[in-house]
Amino acid sequence: MKRVLKHLLTKPVLYIVDRFAAAPKRDNVFASLSKLYEQSLDQPGKKSGSMFSFDPMKQSVIIFSDQHKGARNGSDDFRLAEGNYLGALEHYNNNNFYFVNLGDSEELWENNIFSVMKHNKATFEKEKLFIDRNAYCKIIGNHDLFWKNDPFAQQYIKNIYGRELKIFEGIVLRVQLKTKYVDVFCTHGHQGDAQSDGNAFSKWFVSYIWGPLQAFLEINTNSPSGNNQLKTLHNQMMYDWVYEQPYCLLITGHTHQPVFESLTHLERLYLKLEQARENKDQQTIDRIAAEIPRRRREYNFVNNAFKNMNPSYFNTGCCCYDDGTITGIELDKGFIRLVKWSYRNSIPTRIVAEEKSLYELLPFME
Repeated sequence: MKRVLKHLLTKPVLYIVDRFAAAPKRDNVFASLSKLYEQSLDQPGKKSGSMFSFDPMKQSVIIFSDQHKGARNGSDDFRLAEGNYLGALEHYNNNNFYFVNLGDSEELWENNIFSVMKHNKATFEKEKLFIDRNAYCKIIGNHDLFWKNDPFAQQYIKNIYGRELKIFEGIVLRVQLKTKYVDVFCTHGHQGDAQSDGNAFSKWFVSYIWGPLQAFLEINTNSPSGNNQLKTLHNQMMYDWVYEQPYCLLITGHTHQPVFESLTHLERLYLKLEQARENKDQQTIDRIAAEIPRRRREYNFVNNAFKNMNPSYFNTGCCCYDDGTITGIELDKGFIRLVKWSYRNSIPTRIVAEEKSLYELLPFME
Protein backbone atom coordinates (compact mmCIF):
# COMPACT_ATOMS: atom_id res chain seq x y z
CA MET A 1 0.00 0.00 0.00
CA LYS A 2 2.80 2.45 0.88
CA ARG A 3 4.49 1.81 -2.48
CA VAL A 4 1.24 2.53 -4.32
CA LEU A 5 0.63 5.74 -2.37
CA LYS A 6 4.21 6.89 -3.00
CA HIS A 7 3.71 6.30 -6.72
CA LEU A 8 0.43 8.21 -6.76
CA LEU A 9 1.34 11.09 -4.47
CA THR A 10 5.01 11.95 -5.11
CA LYS A 11 4.58 13.87 -8.38
CA PRO A 12 1.53 15.93 -7.33
CA VAL A 13 3.09 16.75 -3.95
CA LEU A 14 6.32 17.91 -5.62
CA TYR A 15 4.29 20.01 -8.05
CA ILE A 16 2.48 21.74 -5.20
CA VAL A 17 5.74 22.40 -3.36
CA ASP A 18 7.39 23.80 -6.51
CA ARG A 19 4.36 25.95 -7.27
CA PHE A 20 3.78 27.44 -3.84
CA ALA A 21 7.12 27.09 -2.03
CA ALA A 22 7.99 30.78 -2.01
CA ALA A 23 6.80 34.18 -3.15
CA PRO A 24 9.70 36.66 -3.32
CA LYS A 25 8.71 40.21 -4.18
CA ARG A 26 11.31 42.60 -5.53
CA ASP A 27 10.44 45.65 -3.40
CA ASN A 28 10.36 43.58 -0.21
CA VAL A 29 13.63 41.83 -1.04
CA PHE A 30 15.41 45.10 -1.77
CA ALA A 31 14.05 46.81 1.36
CA SER A 32 14.95 43.90 3.65
CA LEU A 33 18.45 43.42 2.27
CA SER A 34 19.20 47.16 2.35
CA LYS A 35 18.00 47.48 5.94
CA LEU A 36 20.10 44.53 7.11
CA TYR A 37 23.18 45.71 5.22
CA GLU A 38 22.89 49.23 6.66
CA GLN A 39 22.38 47.88 10.20
CA SER A 40 25.44 45.69 9.84
CA LEU A 41 27.53 48.71 8.91
CA ASP A 42 26.02 51.38 11.17
CA GLN A 43 25.25 49.40 14.34
CA PRO A 44 27.40 46.26 14.19
CA GLY A 45 26.48 43.76 16.87
CA LYS A 46 23.67 45.88 18.29
CA LYS A 47 20.98 44.97 15.79
CA SER A 48 20.67 41.91 13.60
CA GLY A 49 23.98 42.21 11.74
CA SER A 50 27.63 42.88 12.34
CA MET A 51 30.81 43.92 10.53
CA PHE A 52 34.32 42.50 10.79
CA SER A 53 37.58 43.66 9.24
CA PHE A 54 38.93 40.93 7.01
CA ASP A 55 42.37 40.44 5.46
CA PRO A 56 41.93 37.86 2.69
CA MET A 57 45.67 37.17 2.53
CA LYS A 58 45.94 36.31 6.23
CA GLN A 59 42.49 34.95 7.16
CA SER A 60 40.65 32.02 5.62
CA VAL A 61 36.86 31.62 5.73
CA ILE A 62 34.56 28.76 4.80
CA ILE A 63 30.88 29.52 4.26
CA PHE A 64 28.38 26.66 4.35
CA SER A 65 24.59 26.91 4.43
CA ASP A 66 21.43 24.82 4.39
CA GLN A 67 22.43 21.69 6.24
CA HIS A 68 18.83 21.22 7.42
CA LYS A 69 19.97 18.88 10.19
CA GLY A 70 17.00 16.76 11.18
CA ALA A 71 16.06 13.65 13.13
CA ARG A 72 17.57 11.01 10.77
CA ASN A 73 14.13 9.93 9.54
CA GLY A 74 12.68 9.86 6.04
CA SER A 75 12.36 13.65 5.90
CA ASP A 76 15.95 14.32 7.04
CA ASP A 77 17.70 15.76 3.97
CA PHE A 78 21.05 15.97 5.81
CA ARG A 79 21.53 12.31 6.69
CA LEU A 80 23.29 11.33 3.44
CA ALA A 81 25.60 14.38 3.51
CA GLU A 82 26.68 14.08 7.15
CA GLY A 83 29.93 12.27 6.32
CA ASN A 84 31.03 14.91 3.82
CA TYR A 85 30.13 17.67 6.25
CA LEU A 86 32.12 16.12 9.08
CA GLY A 87 35.10 15.55 6.80
CA ALA A 88 34.96 19.11 5.53
CA LEU A 89 34.78 20.62 9.02
CA GLU A 90 37.74 18.56 10.14
CA HIS A 91 39.76 19.87 7.18
CA TYR A 92 38.81 23.51 7.74
CA ASN A 93 39.35 23.42 11.48
CA ASN A 94 42.78 21.80 11.05
CA ASN A 95 43.67 24.61 8.63
CA ASN A 96 42.42 27.40 10.94
CA PHE A 97 39.52 28.56 8.79
CA TYR A 98 36.83 30.82 10.21
CA PHE A 99 33.40 29.19 9.74
CA VAL A 100 30.36 31.22 8.71
CA ASN A 101 27.26 29.02 9.07
CA LEU A 102 24.88 30.83 6.75
CA GLY A 103 21.46 29.67 7.91
CA ASP A 104 19.00 26.78 7.80
CA SER A 105 21.63 24.82 9.67
CA GLU A 106 18.92 23.07 11.67
CA GLU A 107 15.56 21.96 10.27
CA LEU A 108 13.34 23.39 12.99
CA TRP A 109 10.17 23.63 10.93
CA GLU A 110 9.80 19.86 10.64
CA ASN A 111 11.49 18.87 13.93
CA ASN A 112 11.60 19.99 17.54
CA ILE A 113 14.87 21.15 19.04
CA PHE A 114 15.20 18.08 21.26
CA SER A 115 15.21 15.59 18.37
CA VAL A 116 17.67 17.74 16.40
CA MET A 117 20.00 17.93 19.41
CA LYS A 118 19.74 14.17 19.98
CA HIS A 119 20.56 13.10 16.42
CA ASN A 120 23.28 15.63 15.51
CA LYS A 121 25.78 15.38 18.35
CA ALA A 122 28.69 14.55 16.04
CA THR A 123 28.17 17.61 13.83
CA PHE A 124 27.64 19.91 16.81
CA GLU A 125 30.93 18.67 18.29
CA LYS A 126 32.75 19.51 15.04
CA GLU A 127 31.18 22.97 14.96
CA LYS A 128 32.13 23.47 18.60
CA LEU A 129 35.81 23.19 17.63
CA PHE A 130 35.45 26.46 15.69
CA ILE A 131 33.60 28.10 18.58
CA ASP A 132 36.39 27.12 20.96
CA ARG A 133 38.80 29.00 18.66
CA ASN A 134 36.46 32.02 18.42
CA ALA A 135 36.23 31.21 14.71
CA TYR A 136 32.50 30.66 14.22
CA CYS A 137 29.57 32.84 13.18
CA LYS A 138 25.99 31.57 13.13
CA ILE A 139 23.50 33.19 10.74
CA ILE A 140 19.73 32.65 10.94
CA GLY A 141 17.79 31.21 8.02
CA ASN A 142 14.04 30.87 7.57
CA HIS A 143 14.00 27.22 8.69
CA ASP A 144 15.87 27.98 11.91
CA LEU A 145 14.21 31.24 12.95
CA PHE A 146 13.72 29.37 16.21
CA TRP A 147 17.11 30.76 17.25
CA LYS A 148 15.72 34.30 16.98
CA ASN A 149 12.20 33.75 18.30
CA ASP A 150 12.38 31.20 21.11
CA PRO A 151 12.94 32.77 24.57
CA PHE A 152 15.08 29.79 25.62
CA ALA A 153 17.20 29.72 22.46
CA GLN A 154 20.42 30.70 24.19
CA GLN A 155 19.97 28.00 26.80
CA TYR A 156 19.73 25.39 24.05
CA ILE A 157 22.80 26.90 22.36
CA LYS A 158 24.66 26.63 25.66
CA ASN A 159 23.59 22.98 26.01
CA ILE A 160 24.87 22.25 22.50
CA TYR A 161 28.10 24.23 22.44
CA GLY A 162 28.94 24.81 26.08
CA ARG A 163 28.38 28.56 25.98
CA GLU A 164 25.97 31.16 24.68
CA LEU A 165 26.52 32.43 21.18
CA LYS A 166 25.68 35.67 19.41
CA ILE A 167 23.48 34.87 16.41
CA PHE A 168 23.09 37.24 13.45
CA GLU A 169 20.85 37.68 10.44
CA GLY A 170 23.82 38.84 8.39
CA ILE A 171 27.45 39.92 8.61
CA VAL A 172 29.79 42.06 6.54
CA LEU A 173 33.42 41.06 6.02
CA ARG A 174 35.14 44.31 5.06
CA VAL A 175 38.21 43.76 2.89
CA GLN A 176 40.49 46.79 3.14
CA LEU A 177 42.61 47.30 0.02
CA LYS A 178 45.21 49.99 -0.73
CA THR A 179 42.80 52.87 -1.29
CA LYS A 180 39.40 51.15 -1.31
CA TYR A 181 37.50 48.38 0.37
CA VAL A 182 35.09 45.66 -0.67
CA ASP A 183 32.27 44.48 1.58
CA VAL A 184 31.49 40.77 1.49
CA PHE A 185 27.89 40.76 2.72
CA CYS A 186 26.79 37.32 3.95
CA THR A 187 23.17 36.50 4.74
CA HIS A 188 20.85 33.55 4.25
CA GLY A 189 18.88 35.17 1.42
CA HIS A 190 15.26 34.61 2.44
CA GLN A 191 14.77 38.27 3.28
CA GLY A 192 11.69 39.76 1.67
CA ASP A 193 10.26 36.38 0.67
CA ALA A 194 6.62 36.49 1.71
CA GLN A 195 6.47 32.78 2.52
CA SER A 196 9.91 32.40 4.11
CA ASP A 197 10.70 35.60 5.98
CA GLY A 198 9.21 34.65 9.34
CA ASN A 199 5.85 33.67 7.84
CA ALA A 200 3.73 31.80 10.39
CA PHE A 201 1.57 30.03 7.79
CA SER A 202 4.61 28.57 6.03
CA LYS A 203 5.96 27.24 9.30
CA TRP A 204 2.60 25.65 10.12
CA PHE A 205 2.31 24.11 6.64
CA VAL A 206 5.82 22.62 6.74
CA SER A 207 5.47 21.36 10.31
CA TYR A 208 2.05 19.71 10.05
CA ILE A 209 1.48 19.01 6.34
CA TRP A 210 4.70 18.94 4.31
CA GLY A 211 6.95 17.41 6.99
CA PRO A 212 4.84 14.27 7.56
CA LEU A 213 4.26 13.87 3.79
CA GLN A 214 7.98 14.22 3.07
CA ALA A 215 8.83 11.62 5.70
CA PHE A 216 6.19 9.18 4.41
CA LEU A 217 7.13 9.62 0.73
CA GLU A 218 10.89 9.79 1.53
CA ILE A 219 11.32 12.84 -0.71
CA ASN A 220 14.48 14.95 -0.85
CA THR A 221 13.66 18.16 -2.74
CA ASN A 222 17.26 19.35 -2.65
CA SER A 223 18.33 17.94 -6.01
CA PRO A 224 19.45 20.57 -8.56
CA SER A 225 16.23 20.08 -10.52
CA GLY A 226 13.90 21.33 -7.78
CA ASN A 227 12.09 24.70 -7.84
CA ASN A 228 13.83 25.98 -10.99
CA GLN A 229 11.50 28.91 -11.57
CA LEU A 230 11.79 30.14 -7.99
CA LYS A 231 15.57 29.72 -7.95
CA THR A 232 15.78 31.80 -11.12
CA LEU A 233 13.65 34.54 -9.58
CA HIS A 234 15.64 34.51 -6.35
CA ASN A 235 18.98 34.67 -8.14
CA GLN A 236 17.84 37.55 -10.30
CA MET A 237 16.61 39.59 -7.32
CA MET A 238 19.77 38.97 -5.31
CA TYR A 239 21.88 39.97 -8.31
CA ASP A 240 19.79 43.08 -9.04
CA TRP A 241 20.13 44.24 -5.43
CA VAL A 242 23.90 43.84 -5.16
CA TYR A 243 24.38 45.38 -8.62
CA GLU A 244 23.25 48.67 -7.09
CA GLN A 245 25.68 48.47 -4.15
CA PRO A 246 29.16 49.92 -4.82
CA TYR A 247 32.13 47.81 -3.66
CA CYS A 248 29.98 44.96 -2.43
CA LEU A 249 29.84 41.20 -2.96
CA LEU A 250 26.74 39.31 -1.83
CA ILE A 251 26.89 35.70 -0.63
CA THR A 252 23.64 33.90 0.16
CA GLY A 253 22.24 30.37 0.45
CA HIS A 254 18.52 29.54 0.60
CA THR A 255 18.01 28.25 -2.98
CA HIS A 256 20.37 25.25 -2.65
CA GLN A 257 21.77 26.19 -6.07
CA PRO A 258 25.44 27.23 -6.35
CA VAL A 259 26.14 30.53 -8.10
CA PHE A 260 29.66 31.85 -8.78
CA GLU A 261 30.35 35.34 -10.15
CA SER A 262 26.58 35.72 -10.69
CA LEU A 263 26.48 32.68 -12.99
CA THR A 264 25.01 29.22 -12.55
CA HIS A 265 27.06 26.23 -13.62
CA LEU A 266 25.09 25.95 -16.87
CA GLU A 267 25.73 29.59 -17.77
CA ARG A 268 29.45 29.17 -17.09
CA LEU A 269 29.49 26.13 -19.37
CA TYR A 270 28.10 28.22 -22.22
CA LEU A 271 30.79 30.85 -21.67
CA LYS A 272 33.51 28.20 -21.65
CA LEU A 273 32.05 26.65 -24.79
CA GLU A 274 32.27 29.98 -26.63
CA GLN A 275 35.87 30.44 -25.48
CA ALA A 276 36.78 26.92 -26.62
CA ARG A 277 35.26 27.61 -30.03
CA GLU A 278 37.26 30.83 -30.34
CA ASN A 279 40.41 28.88 -29.46
CA LYS A 280 39.40 26.03 -31.80
CA ASP A 281 39.92 23.62 -28.92
CA GLN A 282 37.94 20.67 -30.23
CA GLN A 283 38.62 18.43 -27.23
CA THR A 284 37.16 21.00 -24.82
CA ILE A 285 34.26 21.69 -27.20
CA ASP A 286 33.35 18.00 -27.26
CA ARG A 287 33.61 17.67 -23.48
CA ILE A 288 31.43 20.70 -22.72
CA ALA A 289 28.93 19.87 -25.46
CA ALA A 290 28.47 16.45 -23.86
CA GLU A 291 27.98 17.93 -20.39
CA ILE A 292 25.48 20.66 -21.28
CA PRO A 293 22.51 18.33 -21.96
CA ARG A 294 23.01 16.69 -18.55
CA ARG A 295 23.07 20.07 -16.83
CA ARG A 296 20.02 21.26 -18.77
CA ARG A 297 18.05 18.34 -17.35
CA GLU A 298 18.93 19.62 -13.88
CA TYR A 299 18.39 23.32 -14.49
CA ASN A 300 17.21 24.62 -17.86
CA PHE A 301 17.29 28.41 -17.46
CA VAL A 302 19.96 30.70 -18.92
CA ASN A 303 19.88 34.44 -18.21
CA ASN A 304 19.86 36.37 -21.49
CA ALA A 305 22.50 38.72 -20.07
CA PHE A 306 24.83 35.97 -18.83
CA LYS A 307 27.71 37.21 -21.02
CA ASN A 308 27.72 40.62 -19.31
CA MET A 309 26.89 39.86 -15.68
CA ASN A 310 28.65 41.84 -12.96
CA PRO A 311 30.51 39.14 -10.94
CA SER A 312 29.16 40.28 -7.58
CA TYR A 313 26.66 37.60 -6.52
CA PHE A 314 27.57 34.19 -5.08
CA ASN A 315 25.49 31.36 -3.64
CA THR A 316 26.91 28.60 -1.47
CA GLY A 317 24.53 25.90 -2.67
CA CYS A 318 23.72 23.57 0.23
CA CYS A 319 24.89 20.73 2.47
CA CYS A 320 22.06 18.30 1.77
CA TYR A 321 22.08 17.20 -1.86
CA ASP A 322 20.44 13.87 -2.48
CA ASP A 323 23.75 12.20 -3.43
CA GLY A 324 25.42 13.34 -0.20
CA THR A 325 27.48 16.08 -1.87
CA ILE A 326 27.86 19.45 -0.13
CA THR A 327 28.97 22.79 -1.59
CA GLY A 328 30.32 25.98 -0.05
CA ILE A 329 32.28 29.18 -0.64
CA GLU A 330 35.89 29.61 0.49
CA LEU A 331 37.69 32.92 0.98
CA ASP A 332 41.34 31.94 1.17
CA LYS A 333 44.73 33.45 0.29
CA GLY A 334 43.14 36.27 -1.69
CA PHE A 335 40.84 33.95 -3.65
CA ILE A 336 37.14 33.20 -3.60
CA ARG A 337 36.29 29.61 -4.48
CA LEU A 338 33.22 27.48 -5.00
CA VAL A 339 34.07 24.09 -3.54
CA LYS A 340 32.22 20.83 -3.25
CA TRP A 341 32.83 17.83 -1.05
CA SER A 342 31.85 14.47 -2.51
CA TYR A 343 32.42 10.85 -1.58
CA ARG A 344 35.28 9.29 -3.56
CA ASN A 345 35.67 5.63 -2.62
CA SER A 346 33.55 6.50 0.44
CA ILE A 347 36.06 9.19 1.51
CA PRO A 348 34.96 12.88 1.76
CA THR A 349 36.96 14.66 -0.93
CA ARG A 350 37.36 18.41 -1.58
CA ILE A 351 36.98 19.58 -5.18
CA VAL A 352 37.50 23.16 -6.39
CA ALA A 353 34.69 23.88 -8.85
CA GLU A 354 35.49 27.57 -9.52
CA GLU A 355 38.14 30.03 -8.36
CA LYS A 356 38.82 33.76 -8.80
CA SER A 357 41.10 36.32 -7.20
CA LEU A 358 39.18 38.78 -5.04
CA TYR A 359 41.47 41.52 -6.35
CA GLU A 360 40.40 40.80 -9.92
CA LEU A 361 36.80 41.44 -8.91
CA LEU A 362 37.50 44.94 -7.58
CA PRO A 363 37.12 46.85 -10.91
CA PHE A 364 33.58 45.46 -11.26
CA MET A 365 32.49 46.72 -7.84
CA GLU A 366 32.45 50.43 -8.74
